Amino acid sequence: MYAPRILVSMMSALIAFAIGTYLLTGSISTTIWQTTVSAVLLQIGYFIGVLVLVYRSAREKTKEASGGESVKSDSSDAKSGAVRVSPLNAPERPQL
Repeated sequence: MYAPRILVSMMSALIAFAIGTYLLTGSISTTIWQTTVSAVLLQIGYFIGVLVLVYRSAREKTKEASGGESVKSDSSDAKSGAVRVSPLNAPERPQL
């Protein structure tokens, strides 16, 4: 999620909503408070979306850290499939 794009999209949606509300009601005060409520609801939705993305990312990192499980590859490596993590292909640790 790219923040400036989200901001422009949100402002465009709010402007369209405000114009539609004003054309339907003909009242500036009704338009202002309904658009404000819509802005708050959009921000709540955006916040929940960010929380879901963070949760998914944390869950994937936990799976990777547990070792021995398959790790999904990037879309550029889709042909090769999943990568198996094992002690044989793990990074070497310096011996003391």
